[in-house]
Amino acid sequence: METLTKKEEQVMQILWKLKQGFVNDIIDALPEPKPPYNTISSIVRILESKGFVSYKAYGKSHMYFPAISKAAYRKFAFKQLISSYFDGSYEKVVSFMVSDDESSLSDKEAEELKKLSEIFKKKS
Repeated sequence: METLTKKEEQVMQILWKLKQGFVNDIIDALPEPKPPYNTISSIVRILESKGFVSYKAYGKSHMYFPAISKAAYRKFAFKQLISSYFDGSYEKVVSFMVSDDESSLSDKEAEELKKLSEIFKKKS
């Protein structure tokens, strides 16, 4: 699996939500200003070549649907984020999330993270 560009991810988010759709359905779900049909069609074909999208042909029209689940991509993207920005360390991720200068966590969320950390310590 490979990382998606922002535009590719935007199209995938729509397809995951719609479950399936034609290029016009994807365009309709995009915010204004709407991109040209050919732009979205090209992005969908790139996603198809990357293995993220598949389709059913209806004559000359194609109905597209996700070939990769949102959960599978989320797991991949999260691992990439941790590898790229936190040296592969989950501890550094949690430390980043709860540090005073970076944190936007509420006290309740911080307490939940602490509880989860204790659960993971007991399991390992």
